[in-house]
Amino acid sequence: QVQLVESGGGLVQAGGSLRLSCAASGSIFAIGAMGWYRQAPGKQRELVAAVTSGGTTNYADSVKGRFTISRDNPKNTVYLQMNSLKPEDTAVYYCNAWITYVDGSRPRVREYWGQGTQVTVSA
Repeated sequence: QVQLVESGGGLVQAGGSLRLSCAASGSIFAIGAMGWYRQAPGKQRELVAAVTSGGTTNYADSVKGRFTISRDNPKNTVYLQMNSLKPEDTAVYYCNAWITYVDGSRPRVREYWGQGTQVTVSA
């Protein structure tokens, strides 16, 4: 059983910072790309940032220069450092990871999601 557990959300004033963490646990053989998505009320879920197992990163245009994604491979953890937060960053943030696990004697790959953590930025 594999799960992603997020932490670090909360309420912050505009211009402030928050750091999100997401730890993967369970019968993990390997982890590929990891990322953060967000969903604001009435909007579709969107990619915020992603990082490959090799460290290549990708950001949504709206967060470039303000957010930084990183990962600690030995800890199976991905982070999202969010600076200069704006009210429009308010959303539920979801961790995402492509994880290889062993099913019997076969490796299988599946996409996993965290439960989501609320980030609220007040004006």
